[in-house]
Amino acid sequence: MADEKENNGEKKYKYSIIIPTYNERLNIAIIVYLIFKHLRDVDFEIVVVDDGSPDGTQEIVMQLQKLYGEDRILLRARAKKLGLGTAYIHGLKYASGDFVVIMDADLSHHPKYLPSFIKKQLETNASIVTGTRYVKGGGVHGWNLMRKLTSRGANVLAQTFLWPGVSDLTGSFR
Repeated sequence: MADEKENNGEKKYKYSIIIPTYNERLNIAIIVYLIFKHLRDVDFEIVVVDDGSPDGTQEIVMQLQKLYGEDRILLRARAKKLGLGTAYIHGLKYASGDFVVIMDADLSHHPKYLPSFIKKQLETNASIVTGTRYVKGGGVHGWNLMRKLTSRGANVLAQTFLWPGVSDLTGSFR
């Protein structure tokens, strides 16, 4: 992990944002733009882990590297689709930040919430800050009924059997 920097007596941290992709050619430029827009005063890098997307996602990421810099956008491609969990693990190997953010490329996790995540983490010294769909102001956009029911059902089961003390165990916006 990178060393924290001093900024007018305050600690300034670096954040590594891991974004797994598979066929996200249409979304990746939008989400990268929104991250840069909402984190103007934050030191961060974006680690894109692409699982061999046949739609040209990697080529778009390479164009973004030319625009924003290869030090800010890291493409860590894999040969084929290996799954979301292993994509996060792969991305962690290349993360150089003091803290890690994981989020989806499908725009279900809006980057406008990243500043509030960072603020909450700094205020509370929390190890983990997570977004949830199941509180006032939370929710999802673009999901069909089956996906919503599956997510809700998985969370009800987890709450019933595990009692984890969090409202959304199936989300991956942390």
